[in-house]
Amino acid sequence: MSAQVHRNALPPGYRLLWYRMEDVLGQGGFGITYLAWDGNLKIWVAIKEYLPIDLAVRAADQMLHPVADDRSSMYQWGLERFLEEAQILAQFSHKNIVQVYTVFKANNTAYMVMRYEEGESLAAKLADPRFRDEATLLQLIFPLLDGLTAVHAVNLIHRDIKPANIFIRKDDSPVLLDFGSARQVVGGQTRS
Repeated sequence: MSAQVHRNALPPGYRLLWYRMEDVLGQGGFGITYLAWDGNLKIWVAIKEYLPIDLAVRAADQMLHPVADDRSSMYQWGLERFLEEAQILAQFSHKNIVQVYTVFKANNTAYMVMRYEEGESLAAKLADPRFRDEATLLQLIFPLLDGLTAVHAVNLIHRDIKPANIFIRKDDSPVLLDFGSARQVVGGQTRS
């Protein structure tokens, strides 16, 4: 899978509850997503770990800690938003929205367990000029708009829709990922 070294990542084979971390699928500014084996359900899952690289560091015991005392409240605030995001997404059962199975706290952080989808990002697909024709793109847009309609119905706004956050499954159907920048609209005001 990935040949890249992710210094903040949990090591391959690390066990967290009944999940065995196998590889890093991706890393952004606020988290790392792993490919993991769910020994309980006997399926592959994607697990996103809350790990804001500007706010936290991993210790030798795999625990996360704020990088400085003055970052502790920001770290905790972000952790609570991460948990809220998972709880909101778990309510959805839409084929074009990432399916969240559960969320839990461990290692002084939180982990969101999601369905593992095989395929590649729209960003990677767009590198192939054959994939950029209008008909192909329209086949992606309408299902994504249907998913966004469902998200907007519960007053959630994604706010980071880009090719890297749209995953194309092997059957060419799209799924919207990474709601980390999502905002919930309450009474006409945005609540981060």
